Amino acid sequence: MPQIFKDFVMIKIAIIGASGYSGEELIKILLNHPHAEIKKLYGFSSAGLNISNVHKSLKGIIDLTVESFDENDLNEIDLVFIALPSGESMNIVPKIFNKGIKIIDLGGDFRLKNLNEFEKYYKHHHTAINLLEKSVYGLSEWNESNISKAKIVANPGCYPTSIQLALLPLLKNKIINENFISITSYSGTSGAGKSVSQSMIFSEVNESVKAYKISTHQHIPEIKQYLKFFSNSEPDFSFIPHLLPATRGIYTTISAKINSDYDIKVIDDVYENEYSEKPFVRLYKHDIPELKDVIHTNFCDISWNLDENKNLILISAIDNLIKGAAGQAVQNMNIMFGLNQITGLLKCTEKKW
Repeated sequence: MPQIFKDFVMIKIAIIGASGYSGEELIKILLNHPHAEIKKLYGFSSAGLNISNVHKSLKGIIDLTVESFDENDLNEIDLVFIALPSGESMNIVPKIFNKGIKIIDLGGDFRLKNLNEFEKYYKHHHTAINLLEKSVYGLSEWNESNISKAKIVANPGCYPTSIQLALLPLLKNKIINENFISITSYSGTSGAGKSVSQSMIFSEVNESVKAYKISTHQHIPEIKQYLKFFSNSEPDFSFIPHLLPATRGIYTTISAKINSDYDIKVIDDVYENEYSEKPFVRLYKHDIPELKDVIHTNFCDISWNLDENKNLILISAIDNLIKGAAGQAVQNMNIMFGLNQITGLLKCTEKKW
């Protein structure tokens, strides 16, 4: 358990996958967190290197060597963040869980409860089935109570975070028609991680936009599962992801038909009621968010506009590496350890959340 001195909590942390983009962001956030102490960094190809040689932005800031993972080396650890590609964390999580250490998995291995869906979309056979029901989905704004009691938190995907935060208030309150919802999202190239492929090199993505994984993206069943879980609805939707010639960010536009008895004032009230006490959701109302305003922050910016044919247009914007990964993971850590959600993530507010 973390050391507790009156109201002070110091959480001792290990990060597995420290050499990736999300690992780097976790390190940067946690170094500025008053209740976090990074004790261990683990990697595979980077094992043996100082983390400042892996991420040169950390030179002079942190002096730790990346090690090969060893579950017997976690005696002082309270929480492990896992930032690995899909299919890898399921082999590690049971070893950590059996030691009574809390876990936040930034990958997709523990998000889906349906094994058939997992194998269909992630192309892996699950090796830790007994822990699936113990994992809690970490959509911070919608699952705080369950997260606070969790031993394993499955951090949401970046696309599902941007989509669910925009849609859930409307589905929960039966504002929009569930017969068909059109979702289009755009992502920066960092969403693919550091793996090298021809489709990700600069000359391929620059000055271009391309749709990809139409009807096969691994986030489709996650969106479906948790829209139902949080709003008790099963909308028919299409989801088309696109690759942007940018490093980071998720920009989502959603089109839906509202039910006939509602107007824009009702929609305004629904969002205000749902998110007025949520520090990391900023409501633009009828203005239009821009990606540049959320980059390097843990905010999700949401707007909505209604046309004369009662077509509702939603826009949401997040940083895929922060609110879509490391930032939301730290937000979930704060919830798990009874800290204010903004701790280590937001210093520019005087509002008591």
